[in-house]
Amino acid sequence: MVTEVVPCSRNVCSAMAVQSWSDILKSSRKTALIHDGKRKIHYLFTDGKEMAEEYDLKTDELIVRKWRHKSTLGAQGQWQVEVGESLTTPVASLDSDVIKENCSNPVFMRKDTKSSFQWRIRNLPYPKDVFSVSVEPSERCIIIKTSNKKYYKKFNIPDLDRNQLPFDCSALSFTHANNTLIVSYKKPKEILTLEQELLKELKKVKDTAGRDADCKTQ
Repeated sequence: MVTEVVPCSRNVCSAMAVQSWSDILKSSRKTALIHDGKRKIHYLFTDGKEMAEEYDLKTDELIVRKWRHKSTLGAQGQWQVEVGESLTTPVASLDSDVIKENCSNPVFMRKDTKSSFQWRIRNLPYPKDVFSVSVEPSERCIIIKTSNKKYYKKFNIPDLDRNQLPFDCSALSFTHANNTLIVSYKKPKEILTLEQELLKELKKVKDTAGRDADCKTQ
């Protein structure tokens, strides 16, 4: 059985209780880069945390969001991916059986749409009726499990935690096709409004070449 539990982090959220996430975003120092059809934004927050995002220039969809924190000794930590596919890959083994096993392990990633938070778990070759996907409001998490006890995963939605928004069971849905489980959670109106307002602000940020970040590449 594959069991994965993503800690429902509260370190970012604890600061949100005093200052709203919207205000924290507005007060952060931002730099922009237009490159390869993407709008890349780097945020530096007053507490030293960093966030990097990438948006598709044509669709304005979020492609990547990752975080970096300094250690207690001040050392720069590794980037932790929140949205998008992690660049880390398993170390190759000379044992072909081990390589085959690694390639067949479930791969979990978040890939949002304009209207929903969305997660994709590849390499789950079971029929849809085997899966159970539910919201656990008390733990502020989504839980995925299978009746054949082959897979279990528990994860949170950082966006809801940062904005101190409640979980809504009716917003959750899932589908399964081509050995991939797709879990969707409809974004609440507060998130949609925040994202629209943020995007307007990001397009005003000059990139490192002095261009507006809403410049479209040819």
